[in-house]
Amino acid sequence: MPTPSVSFEVFPPRSIDASFKLWETAQALAPLEPRFFSVTYGAGGSTRDLTHDAAYTLRKSSGLPVAAHLTCVGASKSETLAIAQRFAQAGITDIVALRGDAPEDQDHFTPHPDGFANSVELIEALAQSGQFTLRVGAYPEKHPEAATQAANIDWLKAKIDAGAAEAITQFFFEAETFLRFRDDCAKAGITAPITPGILPIINWQNARKFALRCGATVPGWLDQAFDAAIRDDRHDLLATALCTELCSELVDEGVESLHFYTLNRPEMTREICHALGVTLATTGVRDVA
Repeated sequence: MPTPSVSFEVFPPRSIDASFKLWETAQALAPLEPRFFSVTYGAGGSTRDLTHDAAYTLRKSSGLPVAAHLTCVGASKSETLAIAQRFAQAGITDIVALRGDAPEDQDHFTPHPDGFANSVELIEALAQSGQFTLRVGAYPEKHPEAATQAANIDWLKAKIDAGAAEAITQFFFEAETFLRFRDDCAKAGITAPITPGILPIINWQNARKFALRCGATVPGWLDQAFDAAIRDDRHDLLATALCTELCSELVDEGVESLHFYTLNRPEMTREICHALGVTLATTGVRDVA
């Protein structure tokens, strides 16, 4: 089996303890030589400054590429582009451009009166600057707000055509879900790389709830497997085995890169990477000078 390249998503810390957890995650995973770390952006832009600070610190301390999330939520066009310039000035020229989730007190996305109406507008504006490598999100199953899966794929194509170089998918539980999506995207004329997003299941109930919110199908067999594993205190063993098997199937089908949603909990992700042949390199996180 070929060895895939990997990348990792982390979220910015909101406390001193969380800052240590992020640092520990970087220390654990940087030696695997990921293509990049991505740093998320909270709902409603709630972690805007935290995202910038975490991305800058991670970039400086690890020496690795960092892709900062940037959304359309809660800011004017000029404010959003100013944030992008702050990233560029910090040496961060990889951006994951997203529409973003509504603030927690709202049930749907409403554009800022002077802001970008959607992710395509944001991508077009960022691409015009010529400063950034742009990645976008993709849904292997119908986005909750999309009318059909075909419309979902058409929207992804619009984002790629606007200037994105790569798409990273929402997580899913069965390899066939991604492979079917990849085939449909190819038929629609999408030629940019589509990287599967992988969620090591740290907590099944939490993962299940999030899956239902974002439109990811939860297979019945998976519910049964985790119910039994939790009763027998084998949750982590099952989660590691299933995630490793999922990744192996994808790599066997020609997938070259995997993107792991780490939740700032690196242990299971690292174990899965080792099982896939992604082993420690000779370099790791270096101390900040």
